[in-house]
Amino acid sequence: MLQVHSFEFSPIYENTYVVYNEFNECLIIDPGCYHDNEKEKLAVYINDKKLKPVHLLNTHCHLDHVFGNAFVAEKYGLELQIHSLEQAVLDFAPTSGLMYDLPFTNYQGKVNYIKEGETIFLGEDELQILFTPGHSPGSISFFSKKDGFVISGDVLFKGSVGRTDLPGGDMDTLLDAIKSQLFTLPQDTTVYSGHGASTTIEDEMANNPFFK
Repeated sequence: MLQVHSFEFSPIYENTYVVYNEFNECLIIDPGCYHDNEKEKLAVYINDKKLKPVHLLNTHCHLDHVFGNAFVAEKYGLELQIHSLEQAVLDFAPTSGLMYDLPFTNYQGKVNYIKEGETIFLGEDELQILFTPGHSPGSISFFSKKDGFVISGDVLFKGSVGRTDLPGGDMDTLLDAIKSQLFTLPQDTTVYSGHGASTTIEDEMANNPFFK
């Protein structure tokens, strides 16, 4: 059974996720740790839980979701995994950081591209990759059918959806992705978003104003 632990990091209040199994293997999704004390907090949690990180994943590559990529990759010997359409977004992230007065060292290692329909394995547990663009060109979500959750990045929030005014964003694409990829999941699926509180598919289908 997969367990999900979240941290809220950086001045942009981004949610970083550590997903782990009963064999103490874990994957790290969207490490947004910006300050040194945030990096330490993440490392202490992993150490205290005796976890072994085996995957470094980004739902998308806007700056607040990639601040900690280089740290995680170096500390745990991991290579970054993203959708190929996010490479340009990743490359631009340091420039975006300077625009927001948030300079940082970008990930410089090998990038492994993952595609919609593929599966990320953590031991015997599976995370299905859903293609959910619109907030950014190659946004993906990670769905655990067995444990009933999806980590959606900045696609779907409690009572809202991701912004689409950044390069590569498109509202029609975003809403179509949510309806076709997320709203077709079981209604009791927990949605872990890139910012803010978790929600469920049922709650968002019933109450999200973007779908009224």
